[in-house]
Amino acid sequence: MNSVPSSGAAHSEPVKFDLWRRIYSRLGPYWKAAIVAAILLSISAATQPTLAVIMKPLLDEGFGGSQPSLIWSIPLAVVGLMLLRGICTFGSSYVLAWIANNMLLGIRREMFERLLGLPDEEFRRGDTGRLLNRFTIDANNVTNLATEVITVLVRETLIVVALLAVLLYMSWQLTLIVVVMLPLSVFVSRIFIKRLRRINRDTISMNAELTRVVGEAIDGQRVVKLFDGYERESGRFQYVNGRLRRFAMRAVSADAAMSPLTQFFVALSVAAVIAVALYQANHGGLTVGSFAAFMAALGQIFDPLKRLTNIAAAMQRMLVSAESVFALVDHLPEDDSGTFEFTEPVKGKVEFRNIVHRFAEAQSDTISDVSFTVEPGQTVALVGRSGSGKTTLVNMLPRFIVPTSGQVLIDGHPVLDCTLRSLRAQLSLVSQDVVLFDGTIGENVGYGALHQASQDDIHQALEAANLHHFVADLPQGLETQVGENANTLSGGQRQRLAIARALIKNAPILILDEATSALDNESEAQVQASLERLMAGRTTLVIAHRLSTVQKADKIVVLDAGRIVEQGRHEDLLASDGLYASLYNMQFKD
Repeated sequence: MNSVPSSGAAHSEPVKFDLWRRIYSRLGPYWKAAIVAAILLSISAATQPTLAVIMKPLLDEGFGGSQPSLIWSIPLAVVGLMLLRGICTFGSSYVLAWIANNMLLGIRREMFERLLGLPDEEFRRGDTGRLLNRFTIDANNVTNLATEVITVLVRETLIVVALLAVLLYMSWQLTLIVVVMLPLSVFVSRIFIKRLRRINRDTISMNAELTRVVGEAIDGQRVVKLFDGYERESGRFQYVNGRLRRFAMRAVSADAAMSPLTQFFVALSVAAVIAVALYQANHGGLTVGSFAAFMAALGQIFDPLKRLTNIAAAMQRMLVSAESVFALVDHLPEDDSGTFEFTEPVKGKVEFRNIVHRFAEAQSDTISDVSFTVEPGQTVALVGRSGSGKTTLVNMLPRFIVPTSGQVLIDGHPVLDCTLRSLRAQLSLVSQDVVLFDGTIGENVGYGALHQASQDDIHQALEAANLHHFVADLPQGLETQVGENANTLSGGQRQRLAIARALIKNAPILILDEATSALDNESEAQVQASLERLMAGRTTLVIAHRLSTVQKADKIVVLDAGRIVEQGRHEDLLASDGLYASLYNMQFKD
């Protein structure tokens, strides 16, 4: 299951049943607590019809004075019943909240584990708002509404059944009138339930769009200000915000319409009951106490019936949210079917054999029949115009992208045959898109499996990246917080931290994707010199537009429109006066 089910499928009964099963199967580990909650709910429900039953002896015997003991026993019974109901209601609410939060904990953990294992292509689609919405709104809806549904279905159903028993005991003729009217109310409610389900699904999708629009406005606030994009962003937000308002009003109108319609059928029932009761009373078939007890039970039955009717809206929100949550949980993870594991660091021979790649729905190949070899310890640079396929090609090495045909090999082993963890342990990457996490400088440099790295190792990596003096001068040194998206650091400092993180891993194969793109000329020269020392004896693939950084590479592979058009050393390529020479002269014509 790779995506959210379609609307048509979502309405089918098998899918509904499967969603119900998957939601409530998560109650399994907490079945003891669920039983305790059910018992407390049952006791709370049992107290309600008892109050109606008290009305008969109160009116027939208490006010008549035939049993003076009722003066104390009935008030005490009322206080006792209310106290018992309060205790049981509190206890059941607490236990169900405990269950809901534990279910939420498990669902979010499962979602996050699947999120980290999603194929790279899923993140390239840019559906961040939808993903975040699943964690913040959908998962919460599933667990909270699941326990709410349990509460209402158990307690209110028991109350309705018990009150119906009281009604039957008092007068089966009057009860028959009520029973006949109930199915009409249920039938009308089902019409609105289908509409609510469609509206809730649209609302969830639009909430994800709202998250995306606001997130882009936050991330791009400087661009908005500099390029006067206020009206455009406000227009996008107003459109989404307006759609959400319309969906909310449609849901409110559908939900609110159920109550007056239910009340109308209730009014018909009450009118018929009063008419028949008056007839029976005039013919000696019904006492005042019996009628009062009947009306008390009938009056109490409307609220639980209303809650049972209204829970339909909550059930639809729960099912729609569950569809979204389980779409992520069920998404196929990136393929890790390889069985070969590197038991020790590789020598570093990298081969690209007859690589062809075309992105889904693309009209042409991104890479066309590309083959070249990187010997252990060599530095090979990939250069070419933007869109020539350099980054796509290098991303095949850690299997972020899988070629349509052809093979990528490390030390003669196809990367598709290797386990992902074993493969990626051999690689270090510094991308042009620097990613740093909210934490300390030390935590970012020794990130991930390297969190046990010593401070000496971290200092050496920082020194190699020409950042040691900057960190040493900070009041908190390695413990300095970098902030969200490392906003407290300059672009060059962020780039060098990423370089230090890659260097400390000390992997046999190093990938540099525009690794010095954010540095000024002075910093670039310093970092480039450090990188050249550290790349000795390590296989390195360099992607660069700034050709000054690749002049000392052992081999330069020139790509154009996904094909290799030239390869060789810097001097040889200049002498051949081909595309590389043209790009080089364009950069250094001044």
